[in-house]
Amino acid sequence: MATLQAATTSTGAIVSDPQAVRELCESYCFGTLSWEVTDEGELTIWGFDDFEVYETRENGLPDYEGGIVTHEFLRELADHLEADEELDIQTAGFTKCRFPVLAKRYVVRDGEVLYADLSSPEPIDE
Repeated sequence: MATLQAATTSTGAIVSDPQAVRELCESYCFGTLSWEVTDEGELTIWGFDDFEVYETRENGLPDYEGGIVTHEFLRELADHLEADEELDIQTAGFTKCRFPVLAKRYVVRDGEVLYADLSSPEPIDE
């Protein structure tokens, strides 16, 4: 069995209500990823896993049956970022030498969530 080896990291972004963001993050499950909201209100996310967010069951474990709710979490989070703040979350990983490699990016800014991966090649201009 092949195991995904991935790393996720984010920039720091200042949130308007640190306690509300802590409660929001605690209501979701990030697998083995870590998150922190400092006393100054800076949110960061990091760890050695893919950035996938699940709802949390009553026992604190991820609700895999409910599916991945990453986009819902990020849309909720977008409402809590201070003006002109941007949270950039990037994941890169691989499973042995199999194709394709995992590379994805979420950017939360100005109340919106943007997503990018390696699926859209563009021609190179001369």
